[in-house]
Amino acid sequence: MTEVLTDTQPIRLKGRSFLALVLTPELPFSDWLTRLDSLAARSAGFFLRRPIVLDIAGIDIDREQLRDLLDQLGEREIRIMGIEGGRPSQLGSDIPPAMAGGLPASDLDAPGTDAPIAIVDGEIGNDADKPAPSLMVTQPVRSGQSLMSEGDITIVGSVASGAEVVAGGSVHVYGTVRGRIAAGTTGNTSARIFCRKLEAELVAIAGFYKTSDDFEHELRGQAVQLWLDNDSLLAEKLG
Repeated sequence: MTEVLTDTQPIRLKGRSFLALVLTPELPFSDWLTRLDSLAARSAGFFLRRPIVLDIAGIDIDREQLRDLLDQLGEREIRIMGIEGGRPSQLGSDIPPAMAGGLPASDLDAPGTDAPIAIVDGEIGNDADKPAPSLMVTQPVRSGQSLMSEGDITIVGSVASGAEVVAGGSVHVYGTVRGRIAAGTTGNTSARIFCRKLEAELVAIAGFYKTSDDFEHELRGQAVQLWLDNDSLLAEKLG
């Protein structure tokens, strides 16, 4: 019996653009995983809810070795959404799908074991002399840019839609916030967010967050500060 499809309603397909981190493992994996553990220990939540791609181009491993590496990353709660640079012999139904076509970006090198991290547009800088340095940015944070530091971040400019600012301390933005701002990511519940004009997609302090739909109407487009009080994310106008 032949079934005739009579429902002509189209399926809606929506596009989304996500900022993903690309991990580039090195042999021996045991040493590389040790450095990865150090990075995660010094920057709590660094990999939390972030899309992660594993780039294995040029690494001479077989499918079993790749599967073992994926298992070890999974034990660290690092979930890989796709594999870049993999050969067909390395991939399979039990391996995340192959990915290609990512936009070029600067390579990421994990900082030394004693150095805090600061990432600006894919580039990591080290400063072993300060446990939690403040980061000053004198230009706007563009869409698709990811800015991270274990200390405070001050931005003399705006944060565009699709951009992300993640700080272990407080975040000060002397412009409009249209992207995502996360402060206190190392568990600092006294961290605050300050901005001259609030139009953010999301703000968060120590894991507590609000999206643009949660902002009170009178705060939109205003100079605002946000802070935590008894596990509640509060906001008020400045001045």
